Amino acid sequence: MKLMHLSDLHLGKRVNGFSMLEEQRYILEQILELVRQEQPQGVLLAGDLFDKPMPPAEAVQLLDDFLAELSGCGCAVFAVSGNHDSPERVAYGGRLLRHSSVYMSPVYDGSIVPITLEDEQGPVDIYLLPFLKPASLRSCMPEAEIRSCQEAVAAALEGLPVHPERRNVLVAHQFVTGAQVLEQEELLIGGTDGVEASLFDGFDYVALGHLHGPQQVGRETLRYCGTPLKYSFAEAAHHKSVTVVELGEKGHVTLGLLPLTPRHDLREIRGTYDQVMDRSAYTQQNRFDYLHITLTDEEDVPDAIGRLRTVYPNLMKLDYDNRRTRESGTLLAEEAPEQQSPLELFGDFYRMQNNKDLDEAQLAYLQRLTKEIWEEEV
Repeated sequence: MKLMHLSDLHLGKRVNGFSMLEEQRYILEQILELVRQEQPQGVLLAGDLFDKPMPPAEAVQLLDDFLAELSGCGCAVFAVSGNHDSPERVAYGGRLLRHSSVYMSPVYDGSIVPITLEDEQGPVDIYLLPFLKPASLRSCMPEAEIRSCQEAVAAALEGLPVHPERRNVLVAHQFVTGAQVLEQEELLIGGTDGVEASLFDGFDYVALGHLHGPQQVGRETLRYCGTPLKYSFAEAAHHKSVTVVELGEKGHVTLGLLPLTPRHDLREIRGTYDQVMDRSAYTQQNRFDYLHITLTDEEDVPDAIGRLRTVYPNLMKLDYDNRRTRESGTLLAEEAPEQQSPLELFGDFYRMQNNKDLDEAQLAYLQRLTKEIWEEEV
C-alpha cells in the first residue's frame, strides 16, 4: 500500500509581512500532480492545515479546493488538527466528508476509531490523533490528573484497539523528544511539551507533523515530513519534499522522497551593496525570491532597503555585517516593524526605554509568557 505524508501546510501564513497564499497555491498544485503520478491509496495530512485558528477566507477556500482535488484523484485523505488549527473547524462536516473518503480528525472525546484500508496484503488500520495538550483531555477524562503532553498522549493511546498482527499507521501532531528543532520552534517547545518515541512502538509508521525540518526520530518509520514550503530563514538550506510510504507485508516499510520546487525560493545572500545590485548576480526568475540580504559595506547605504527592493521586490530582511556590527556583537537590521516578531518588537521597545538589551532572565520570562498566551489562543 502506498501512502503520501504531508504536514504543516500553514495555509494563510504570512512570513515577515508577506502573504504566502499564492506560493501555497502553487505548491499544492505541484503536490496534486505528484498524487496523480504516484496514485497512492491515501494521503496523510499531519496537522497545522491552517496557520491560525481563525484563518482568512482565502485560506479556507484553498484547503477546500485541495481536499476536493485530492478526493477526485481517487485516494483517501486522512487529516488531523495541529496546534495552529481550531479542532472544531477541522472537524466540521467530517461525517459528510467521509462519504468522499476524506477523514478529518474529530474533536478529541476520549476515543479514536481507526479507518481501515485494504490491499493484497490485507488490512491497514489508520488512526487519527489530533494535537493534544493536558487541557484537551479535561472534559473527557475529568478524573485523571494529566499535567504534560506525555501524559496526555499516553492516556489517548492507552487501550486503543491496535491489532499487533495487522499493519497500523498513526497520523499525529506532537513534538517527539529527541527531534531537532529550528530556532523559531524553540519558543513553542518546552520541557512539558515533549512525548517519548516509545509511546508509538505499536505502529508500523507514524506520520508526524509539528516540526518544519524533515527528519526521523529514532527509527526511520517515526518521521516528520516537514513543511512543503520554507517559512523562515532558518529553513533556507532545507530541501522540501513529500514523503512516500510503501507498506508491504507486516514489518516491511519503505520510504521515498519526492522533491518539491517552489515558485519563488526563500534564500539568504550577502555582499556589498554594489555586488548585490550587480545585474549578473540575479536572473529574471530569482530576483523575485524571498530574500534575507546581509550587506558587508563598512558604511550604511542610505535607504538601502528601498533601493534594493527596486530589484528584489520580495526582500524580507536586510542587515549589516561589518566592523561596527562585529564589535558590538550584533547584526544591525533594517526592517519594517510588521516584519518583526513580537519578541523582537518588545526588545526594540525595551532598548529604547532603557538604553540596554533584555537580559537572559527577562528574555526567558517573555518567551514563557508568549508561549502561554499562544496556547490560550489555540
